[in-house]
Amino acid sequence: MRRDGVQVLADIGFNNTYAIGMPEVLAAKLGIRTISDLAKHPELKLGFSNEFMLRADGWPGLSAAYGLTHGDVTGLDHSLAYEAMGAGRIEVTDLYSTDAEIEQYKLRVLEDDRAFFPEYRAVIVARTGLEARAPAVVAALRKLDGRITEEFMVAMNAAVKIDKQREADVVARFLARPAVVEEIRAEGARSTSDRTGDALANLPRMTWQHLAMVLLSLLAAVLVAVPLGVAAHRHRRFGQVILAAAGIVQTVPSIALLVLLIPLVGIGWWPAVIALFLYSLLPIIRNTHAGLSSIDPQLIESADALGLGRHARLRLVELPLAARSILAGVKIAAVINVGTATLGGFIGAGGYGEAIFAGISRQDNVQILSGALPAAALALLVQGLFELAERAVVPKGLRLAR
Repeated sequence: MRRDGVQVLADIGFNNTYAIGMPEVLAAKLGIRTISDLAKHPELKLGFSNEFMLRADGWPGLSAAYGLTHGDVTGLDHSLAYEAMGAGRIEVTDLYSTDAEIEQYKLRVLEDDRAFFPEYRAVIVARTGLEARAPAVVAALRKLDGRITEEFMVAMNAAVKIDKQREADVVARFLARPAVVEEIRAEGARSTSDRTGDALANLPRMTWQHLAMVLLSLLAAVLVAVPLGVAAHRHRRFGQVILAAAGIVQTVPSIALLVLLIPLVGIGWWPAVIALFLYSLLPIIRNTHAGLSSIDPQLIESADALGLGRHARLRLVELPLAARSILAGVKIAAVINVGTATLGGFIGAGGYGEAIFAGISRQDNVQILSGALPAAALALLVQGLFELAERAVVPKGLRLAR
């Protein structure tokens, strides 16, 4: 770590190790108490977090150490694994020892009888230069050294995930009375109306962030994609290259593209805008190319006969005639962007995705809907606005023909 310019500021105090768990009722019925006992029941349905499926200290190493030969093994998000287990879709999953859901879903933590999992200490790390630049921050963080036990961490996680309390409120109670575990959950579960109120309070900020990402990326895409569509129409071979390149970008999974952009532009707003811009190119380029290619050749000949130059013909004849197709491409890109922009919450870009990802991690359907419903409404609004814009952009004669 020192070689990479990173240091440990504090060992917070708890061990958040991996564990294997299953429903208490099922474990009692089958007589399973240890991980070794799983080897006697290869028919069980296993579902592990995607990270656990790939780590050497996860399923590959665990199955080798315990001789587990289960064939029905699924990878899924850690937060969703508990819901899948509650619904009976999986029967065994990986846990973190401080997960509040162990209590919520009444799970039995199987004994690691071969001591496969090591300790996973929770520590605070920082760049080595932070202490010189912000000594007060480092001093504050070091006050957490050894302060939080596993018992406290489970209680705080339960207050957030089970009782749906705000993280800041839970932490404030812990800092005020760090010696009393019971007081962390003293406030009790927050009602749906309280959580809805929080969601409504954040709605204006999230809407502005979401709109800013969509509009900026869409404007940049129009300025780039329409000329590329024109070039693709006029130069057929070059056009195939343009369309193929835009098509390849469209096939890259959006989350993968966001992660690939982080080393280049960091986290936050810009990688989300760049990704949305790239995804907007194909529908606009393709529709611009298709609109120009569908123009009756006799109309082009008439424009030439009138003595219109190439640029004047494009501006006065071709683009107006292709306007409906171009606008349809921009509309498709805009609606796609509204939905794709929710992934910006995955990298700290804000918008409606912030509520959706936070709701998934907390298993809070109210919070998930507070991001999903406005995103759907915004997509419908954008589609309606483009229908109105067609009246201004598409020549009246073409609208009458339609």
